[in-house]
Amino acid sequence: MSTPASAPSEMAFFSLLARSGSFSAAARELDVTTPAVSKRLAQLEARLGVQLMNRTTRRIGLTAEGELYLTHARRILAEIDDMEQLVTRAVAAPKGLLRVNATLGFGRSHVAPVISRFARAHPQVEVQLQLSVNPPPLTDDAFDVCIRFGEPPDARVIARYLAPNRRLLVAAPAYLAQHGIPTTPHELSRHNCLGIRQGDEAYGVWKLRRGDAAVAHPVRTRGSLTTNDGEIAVAWALDGHGIVMRSEWDIARYLRSGRLVEVLPQWRTPEADIRAVYPQRHQTSARVRAFVDYIAAAFASLNQAREGRAAARGRR
Repeated sequence: MSTPASAPSEMAFFSLLARSGSFSAAARELDVTTPAVSKRLAQLEARLGVQLMNRTTRRIGLTAEGELYLTHARRILAEIDDMEQLVTRAVAAPKGLLRVNATLGFGRSHVAPVISRFARAHPQVEVQLQLSVNPPPLTDDAFDVCIRFGEPPDARVIARYLAPNRRLLVAAPAYLAQHGIPTTPHELSRHNCLGIRQGDEAYGVWKLRRGDAAVAHPVRTRGSLTTNDGEIAVAWALDGHGIVMRSEWDIARYLRSGRLVEVLPQWRTPEADIRAVYPQRHQTSARVRAFVDYIAAAFASLNQAREGRAAARGRR
């Protein structure tokens, strides 16, 4: 099957149609008639030999083939934008599709608000945010930027440092009052430790190291409650069910209020600093650079505010 010279324009047309959700809305945006939009889609489908959209009297929906075509079309169009900006070295406003991935709780609480402000500052960038329990493989082509914790496992990506972060062991005061406060990692085996099944880390094993020691000691934990959602595990801890290991960014407000208290504060968990990770090929992308710069500045401001609150507590 031959590829026409107008393929990029057809991909742009289909992307706009999918975003519009109806022939009439797309027609208004393209300043053409509704039958003209329908005819153009029919011509595209005839050339490809597949049906890309299901039609109803009011709406249109993507078929499986349409989903596949749209995913690749948007990626190709974004790469064309990047190439043109790189070749012309034009100082133009960032534009095109930006696909961002983050974990569920952290993405909802901290990444989504930043994207809301970024979208206002860069209206020509179309942002797709997908939250997932487990971070996707960095070798996948599904995302442009991933917000990750800890050191990236792949040296072939660029990792922009955003903010410091620690994983803490915490529990509700009521739980500790009833079951006692552990003074050594070994004593965790006698406590109800709330399990979170996320990422590639060994489930039920907490790696702790004393102070600045280089070697971490694995501690096998057990408990009556497990989940793949960190927010649920924190809610269980707040209800007094046991001890949980969670990112400081996710539980800072509960530590400030006293609803949770730190357990074994002299022991540390593996590094969990926050980074924006993206493939090396995207370092010339204007929209990726703009977003990474924006979120880095936003997190720097948030971190300064957190440190300011911590310092204020220390002076009391």
